[in-house]
Amino acid sequence: MNHPHEKVETNVGLMAVLIAVAVSFGGLAEIVPLMFQAETVKPLPGVKPYPALQLAGRDVYVREGCHTCHSQMVRTLRFETERYGHYSLAGESVYDRPFLWGSKRTGPDLARVGGRYSDDWHRVHLINPRDVVPESNMPGFPWLAQNRVDGGEVEHKMRTLQRIGDPYTEADIAGAREAVNGKTELDAVVAYLQGLGKHAPRGG
Repeated sequence: MNHPHEKVETNVGLMAVLIAVAVSFGGLAEIVPLMFQAETVKPLPGVKPYPALQLAGRDVYVREGCHTCHSQMVRTLRFETERYGHYSLAGESVYDRPFLWGSKRTGPDLARVGGRYSDDWHRVHLINPRDVVPESNMPGFPWLAQNRVDGGEVEHKMRTLQRIGDPYTEADIAGAREAVNGKTELDAVVAYLQGLGKHAPRGG
């Protein structure tokens, strides 16, 4: 007598349909509840769209692949909150496109790095990490100190983000070029890093 599983396992088409149904239900079970939780789409107090220089820095950070080694998501595990601070909340990432939560940590998580080090420390670290962390295996990014931020590109991106719902004002957009005028990509990345986690709750 054939076992019911045998019929499923020997019929590729039926197996594919059942897998699709199972995955769909699993996805819906995770996603639908989030749609009814305001905290997943409501920014934490003080969280606003990135100012022009930080927005430019975030783009450079993504372009250079920094997020492939540094996650930006403190998990609810005790050893993580003791090391990094309060676990990450959805309201911190409302204006992040794309999200940089991640799971790989070749380097430490950076969700709470803002204000931990001086601007000068970050500059040295980005140009040659081993000058401040001798055991680091992070590559240097000296070209960031040479590349200038394109104000027109930042203004265009802010306009696009405004169209899809980020509450940038016309004054924010109009001031983008001036805000990044004469700034290097190094300045921008440092500004971005210094803003990370500054609106997070205190404590673990």
